[in-house]
Amino acid sequence: MKKIKLYIPALLLLFAANACKIDNYPAPDSQLHGTFLDIETNEPVEQDIIRGSTIEYIEQGYASQTKQVMIVKNDGTYRNNLIFANTYTITPVRGNFVPTQPQEVTVKGETQLDFKVQPYIRVKEAKIEKVGTKVVATFKLQQTVINNVKKIGLYAHPEPAVGEPMRTVLADQEINAVIDPNKVYKLEIDLPSNSSNLKTGSQYFFRVGAIIDAPESKFNYAKAVRLTL
Repeated sequence: MKKIKLYIPALLLLFAANACKIDNYPAPDSQLHGTFLDIETNEPVEQDIIRGSTIEYIEQGYASQTKQVMIVKNDGTYRNNLIFANTYTITPVRGNFVPTQPQEVTVKGETQLDFKVQPYIRVKEAKIEKVGTKVVATFKLQQTVINNVKKIGLYAHPEPAVGEPMRTVLADQEINAVIDPNKVYKLEIDLPSNSSNLKTGSQYFFRVGAIIDAPESKFNYAKAVRLTL
């Protein structure tokens, strides 16, 4: 019995020592950030915060090759302030732009990595304003691929992250065709018909977008506009 009693404290000390070793790994000490930029205009490529573009990254030096994910913000920027200094394979995926190739990037300290991408559609000359009892949006479209433009939309929400998956009111239109870049599109939201969601005197964000007919494609947008109704 005395031997058993001596073994138990020894085992507890061993477990405690191992636990201390596990907890002694260094914390992430680097940051990775950047912007998705239109390869032609150098302007940020607007995104959806919900079901929008994502970035997959794999840390090199490990057998598991586990994919991790970063979310892209509405304004086309991303940031990870808790990442280990190392070499990573980084790939933007499921975006509103022509797919890009994976690239190996060494992350150390404050590291900036911008992505130059070709958006499927550019929303040009967008104008959103309150006209009488309506919110009216006018804009042109420039598609950069041969696929049909599937749909256009005007979206409203109390938050600036407004978009197709985050809206309280919408006005949309099926296109399903190759567009004329000189055509001016017009979408309207009638305020009296939507008074339960768009209240007079309150501020809301409005955003126009279009989506290409391609697998896993996402909406391309102009910047959101804030209006007081």
